[in-house]
Amino acid sequence: MSQPPSAARRAWGWARLLLAVVVSACALAGVVRLTVPATAGTAGEPPGVRRQLAFLRAALDAGAGDEAQALFPEGYFFLHALYGLSWVELGMREPADGRSRALREARWALSRLDAPAGRAPFSPGLIPPYGVFYRGWSNWLRGGVLSLEPAGRRDPAEVRRFAEDSAALGAAFDASFDAGGSPYLAAYPGQAWPVDSTVAVASLRLHDAILPARFGGTVERWLREVRRRLDPRTGLLPHRADPGGGAPAEVARGSSQSMIQRFLVDVDPAFAAEQYARFRELYVVTPLGLGPAVREYPQGVDGPADVDSGPLPLGVSLSATVVTLGAAQAHSDAPLASALAGYGELAGLPVDTPWTKRYAFGLLPIGDAFLAWAKTARPWVARPPSAPAATVSWWWRTPLLILLTALAAAPWLPVLRRRLRP
Repeated sequence: MSQPPSAARRAWGWARLLLAVVVSACALAGVVRLTVPATAGTAGEPPGVRRQLAFLRAALDAGAGDEAQALFPEGYFFLHALYGLSWVELGMREPADGRSRALREARWALSRLDAPAGRAPFSPGLIPPYGVFYRGWSNWLRGGVLSLEPAGRRDPAEVRRFAEDSAALGAAFDASFDAGGSPYLAAYPGQAWPVDSTVAVASLRLHDAILPARFGGTVERWLREVRRRLDPRTGLLPHRADPGGGAPAEVARGSSQSMIQRFLVDVDPAFAAEQYARFRELYVVTPLGLGPAVREYPQGVDGPADVDSGPLPLGVSLSATVVTLGAAQAHSDAPLASALAGYGELAGLPVDTPWTKRYAFGLLPIGDAFLAWAKTARPWVARPPSAPAATVSWWWRTPLLILLTALAAAPWLPVLRRRLRP
């Protein structure tokens, strides 16, 4: 005669059932996140970005900038700059009379860059003062703020500041060229990264797009000198350069290339298209066949991780992968941008509420800032380029969908076996 199950056995049965439901629900949620579009191209507004920015503003008000500064040298600056730039990007998608909130938030972020805390990591003794990183990124954001307003409604003080900062950058580049020096200005004493000068030169192009043009010659000289100093291994701008003559000092790396490819399209679209094709060939991979990702070092080369790249599982840089989403979108590479965004929705562990959205449980707001900025990417000066040949096929999701479906079904296989047993 069978005995009724004990309380312990009933509890264990309910626990197994609950675990099966949770595992299956998580796997099916992954299927949904992988298949629902996560980008909207350069015209529409990417889903969820406003809620990301709501989370970021609350985090910044709670001191996230100081926490990011403790993680890497430009943490405070980058977190505020990317927050402001994402609002500029959203404002560009709205009619001129509906940009008040975008302008307000972008100006707030810009004021934080102008504050002592924003300038603290940088040296006032550099040329231009505080170095090309600080001056280039802040000038790009300042120009973005101006571009949101019609010419007749711009604040004369903002226009004057943008013109003066652009002139300081242009003079610094010209002085370097005249002395036979580098196209890559210093960001810190004795240290130069080409990505920082690329941002600064893009801001000069932006100046000439919204104010009377004056830097066309400087930009052309910069491009000429850059072409003479490409990384010999990859044919791309190097990651780090000699601060004196500008010779490549380190192989091109994904963490800086992903940004260079986003800004270069506004400097010279034809040169940018060549560089982007080369970057995509050498750095975009599908590790284990599970979706696209971006290597920190070119294929066939391995190197150490650092604060720029983050950890490098299978050679992949998570930071470069996120920022490449923006580069792909700026180059009209919709298949790659969509794939990277979809993969991020699965692997980024997003937490949604009706008011906010955060990734990785909100533990690293700087990651949310980079992702929001990447999803809103679009050229500011150049016309959107023609779409390059696709390198990501429509079935890239298939291995992940099979894996998630198997994961959802696995907890129920013992039950199915018992049901089918004679």
